[in-house]
Amino acid sequence: MNMSLAQKNDRRSVNRRMFWRVLSRSIFANRGRLIVILLALGAGAAITAALLNLQVDAKRRIATEFRAFGPNVLITPRSSNTMNDPTLSELQSGSENADYVATPFLYIVAKVNSGDTRLATDAVVAGTHLDLLENREPGWKLEPEHPSDYSQDECLAGLKLARRLKLHAGSIVQLKYGVKTESCKLVSILASGGPEDNQAFMPLSVVQRLADAGDRVSVMKVFVSGTPQTINERIHALQQKFPEVEVRPVRQFTEGEARLYDRISGIMTATVAVVLLLTALCVMAAMTNVAMERKNDVGLMKAIGGSVRRVLRLFLAEAALLGLAGGLIGAAAGIVLSIGLGKAVFGVAAQPRLIVYPISVALTVIVAILAAYPLRRLVQIRPASVFRGQE
Repeated sequence: MNMSLAQKNDRRSVNRRMFWRVLSRSIFANRGRLIVILLALGAGAAITAALLNLQVDAKRRIATEFRAFGPNVLITPRSSNTMNDPTLSELQSGSENADYVATPFLYIVAKVNSGDTRLATDAVVAGTHLDLLENREPGWKLEPEHPSDYSQDECLAGLKLARRLKLHAGSIVQLKYGVKTESCKLVSILASGGPEDNQAFMPLSVVQRLADAGDRVSVMKVFVSGTPQTINERIHALQQKFPEVEVRPVRQFTEGEARLYDRISGIMTATVAVVLLLTALCVMAAMTNVAMERKNDVGLMKAIGGSVRRVLRLFLAEAALLGLAGGLIGAAAGIVLSIGLGKAVFGVAAQPRLIVYPISVALTVIVAILAAYPLRRLVQIRPASVFRGQE
C-alpha cells in the first residue's frame, strides 16, 4: 500500500516535470511567432490598461472639475422660511465626519447704502461663514484677496452691487432692516457671474441679530463628493434623517456630471472592447498556424498514450502563459502611457490606479485563452492518419 502510494507520487512528479519541459519547448520552438503573439497581447494590454486607468481617473477628475461650481445639494425648510437650530446643528456636526460639507445661509432683504442716501437700494444680504466661502465656492473670485479670518464688522459685496453703490475696498457699508441697523467695513468685492453679484455678504451672527432670527438659517448649501449615484444616495439618506426639511439636488450639476461621465465611460469601454477583439483576432491567426505546425507533435503524444485532456491542458497553459507575460508587460506600459494621455485630455496627469493593473492582466489572459480556440482542432487528430501523411 505504501509502496503503491510512493509510486503514484513519483509518477505524478515525473509527469509534472515532463509537462513543463514540453510546455517550455513548445513556447520557444518558434521565436518569431512567439514575439508576434507577445507584441499583440502586450499592445492590447497596454491600450486596455491606459483606457481603463483614464476611465477610473475621469470619475474623480470630473467630480473635481464640477466642484468648482460649488454646492450640488440644497437643504431648505418645508413649512417656513427658516430652519431651526437643532436641524442646523445636526447637519453641520454630521458633515464633519461624512462625505459632504454643509454651509448655512440666512437671506434677508435690507436697505443698503455707502453713506450716500441717494444711492441707497434694496439688496439681498446673505449671512454666512465668510471664512468658508473661498474653499466651498471655488468659482467665486475676491478682489482684493482677503485672509480667511474675518472679524464681525467686515463684509463682502457683489460686483454689480458695489458698482451701483460706488463701493470699494475700505468703504463703510450701512444696512437697515426694519428699525435695526448695522454697519460693516467692505474688505473685498466678490465676482461669481451669478445672482451673488447683486448681494452683500456678512457674518451669519450679524445677519441673525439684524433680522432677530436667533440661530435660524434660510438654506444649507451642501457639496456632496462622489459620483451622481453617490450624490443621490446621500440625498435620500439626508431626507430620511431630516424629514422636516427638503433636500434637493442642483440638477444642472448632478445631471451634467452624470451625462458627461457616462459618455466618457461608454466611449472608453467600447474602445477597450474593440481593442481586445482585435487582439484576440491577431492571436487567433497566430494560433491557427500553431495548430497546423503541431499536428505531428499531437499525433505522437496520442500515439504514446497522451490523453486528449492532457493535450488540451498543454496548449491552454501555453496560451495562458503567453497572455500572462504579455499582460504583465503591456499593462505596466499602459498605466505609464495613461499618465501622459491624462495630461493631454484633462490638462493634468492621470493618477495610476492599482486596481487597473490586475484587471488588465486578467483580461489579457482571458483573451489569450479564448484566442486559442483553433487549437481544439488538434483534439480530432488521429495518430495513424498523421503518420501516413493524411492530415
